[in-house]
Amino acid sequence: MKGSDLLLRCLENEGVQWIFGVPGEETLDVLNSLVDSQIRFIAARHEQGAAFMADVHGRLTGKAGVCLSTLGPGATNLLTGVADAYLDRAPLVAITGQASLDRMHKESHQFIDVLSMFKPVTKWNAEIFHPRTMAETVRKAFKVAQTEKPGSTHLELPEDVAAETVSDLDVDGPLRVQAPFLPEPLARQVNRAVEVLAQARRPILLVGNGVIRGQAHEAVRRFARQTNVPVVHTFMSKGVVPDSDPLSLYTIGLQMRDHPAVVIEQSDAVVAVGYDFVEYAPCLWNPNRDKHIVHVDVSPAEVDAHYIVDVGVLGDIALSLDQIGEHLASFDLAWAKESRRLVQTAYEKEWAQPPGWPLRPQHIVRDLRQALAPDDLVICDVGAHKLWMARMFPCEVPNTCIISNGFAAMGMALPGAVAAKLLFPARRVVAVTGDGGFLMNVQELETAVRLHLPLVVLIWRDNGYGVIRWKQQMKFGRTSGVEFGNPDFVALAQSFGAVGYRVEGPSELGPVLNAALSCGKPAVIDCPVDYGENLRLWEHLKALGTT
Repeated sequence: MKGSDLLLRCLENEGVQWIFGVPGEETLDVLNSLVDSQIRFIAARHEQGAAFMADVHGRLTGKAGVCLSTLGPGATNLLTGVADAYLDRAPLVAITGQASLDRMHKESHQFIDVLSMFKPVTKWNAEIFHPRTMAETVRKAFKVAQTEKPGSTHLELPEDVAAETVSDLDVDGPLRVQAPFLPEPLARQVNRAVEVLAQARRPILLVGNGVIRGQAHEAVRRFARQTNVPVVHTFMSKGVVPDSDPLSLYTIGLQMRDHPAVVIEQSDAVVAVGYDFVEYAPCLWNPNRDKHIVHVDVSPAEVDAHYIVDVGVLGDIALSLDQIGEHLASFDLAWAKESRRLVQTAYEKEWAQPPGWPLRPQHIVRDLRQALAPDDLVICDVGAHKLWMARMFPCEVPNTCIISNGFAAMGMALPGAVAAKLLFPARRVVAVTGDGGFLMNVQELETAVRLHLPLVVLIWRDNGYGVIRWKQQMKFGRTSGVEFGNPDFVALAQSFGAVGYRVEGPSELGPVLNAALSCGKPAVIDCPVDYGENLRLWEHLKALGTT
């Protein structure tokens, strides 16, 4: 048995179904061992795409996605997706090949210190310097990656270690998979939380991505409905409470004073559940440091001058909420009703605007929602479209609108959609992207075609870096370096063997979406967008009255 054979046995033991990667010389033995493995190798067209596939796999399953690259440039290409998983709290295990041990002490072809490079963007990383350490190292990589707060880990495998032949008697086989058990919250902390909240008159639930990771959405819904507390979501927790529910206030996350932010300003107590600062800093919703904060999470609160908690309830999130709710009286429903009315009325006014051309962002969001079932999947790239999708795309089911809002890396939507469609072939998958983000990893369209994955790519085309243009206009009143040209996206899709569609009028997007979703092949939709709406939104939100 070779070291690479043992690696694959350990990965199989972890339940790995796919390895996303790009082949290389220093991973030849691993690729050869994969031929005899139950694990399927998904050959991506760029290592960054492979890492994003593993990243989204982790977000959707809670189990670490695995990506593979060779040394040097392969590893550097992998880095952005690994960093995205690190700050988005997605479990991921990256495996990189490396030069043989006998040339790592000197100048050598393509050799760089990959371990040091990956260390700042992983929870833990290590070199596998002998097959004897393989079982423990792989098990630790998965355990650390999947333990709260989850994230990326990294293993480096020198080519001579992968090729080394060892006897079963000389090495440990795969270790039993174990995960830490989440403790119950302390009763005295639950009681303190009840005491704090009992004094509130306008409480609000601020729900973060930790709720989805902890599969605690049903507990959040129970708590909210039992106590009449309205719920505002971060971008990455959309769907924890259905947006059709009268208690949902949609999301916060814009770097400006949106309607849900007005509600938070009016609140006197915030129950922050699974909330992560990397998404939306406390200074943006607690600028005066006047909120009573109950912190409910697996981990203690981060230190921040705008997030001084009255009480922290640590442990299993669902158990914590259930125990607090059991002893907490319901609040006056008028507060929740008025909060919902404020947000819902504002959004309905935006949706009710007459059709325009190019399409307004709100109308693209509306048409996309109407074309999809509640449990269909949207993988959203980063750009101006992300802000509109995060703000207004209604979600009924958690983890159905995947948004990167920790590292917020452009280029994730198309490769992420490949992973989503592999995981859930019966559910429709749409990659929502701008023209900038799409062309960053457009090569993965060939991957989708080769794998016969009938996913849809919806391009919001504005021929520029829309969100940067928006911020330049707000800050300076002019733009610089944000305009670019585009290929013919329909012809480009067809050249890959996909189907291309172009939206050419304000009433066409809905029918085009339905055609693309039912064509049975990867499809690309070129949809012009009017990002003049960005500045109109900014002017509208600036005019909101103070509270």
